[in-house]
Amino acid sequence: MSGLIGKKLGMTSFFGANGKYIPCTIIEAGPCVVTQVKTKEKDGYDAVQIAFDEKKEKHVSAAMKGHFSKAQTTPKRKLVEMNFDDQRNLGDIVTVDLFAEGDLINVVGTSKGRGFQGVVKRHGFSGVGHSGSHGQHDRERAPGSVGASSDPSRVLKGLRMGGRMGGNRVKIQNIEVVKVMPEKNLLVVKGSVAGAKGSYVLIEK
Repeated sequence: MSGLIGKKLGMTSFFGANGKYIPCTIIEAGPCVVTQVKTKEKDGYDAVQIAFDEKKEKHVSAAMKGHFSKAQTTPKRKLVEMNFDDQRNLGDIVTVDLFAEGDLINVVGTSKGRGFQGVVKRHGFSGVGHSGSHGQHDRERAPGSVGASSDPSRVLKGLRMGGRMGGNRVKIQNIEVVKVMPEKNLLVVKGSVAGAKGSYVLIEK
């Protein structure tokens, strides 16, 4: 499985060859630098560490400066390990040329954090409506009864309730690559991708 680290830039739309409207996400995909090659003999497993996005040197620790200097590259913000289908060496540059139009890819991102939300927004509860029956009139978005009778006399684990929503790792599979712009390091994919504008995403081939 090969891939790249990218940054979500926003959404746009395209018209396909048949005139069909296609909502798309624009991702700045790479270029990424190979900063470490792990082997089974030395590290216990095979993997390639890639890095993306420039970082000011004054914000980098001495240990990380040494790590990046081994790969003869400038300090980077985001580092990710992945397995590549072909052989990669320290200091290699991985570009958006890895992908072609029509490819199906997976995109991993972190969903937008929504903070503390109630059951209607978090789990899609319908609420109790506006009838105001049984003497209640101000509980339209309440979850209702959460307990049970004398058996089991407790609230069961995993019950859907209000709580923090979002901020989760989300993988969207089999997204079609609509366009590749190697001169600008841009990748246009069909549909939406998890995360806010400017957030990092992992693109898996």
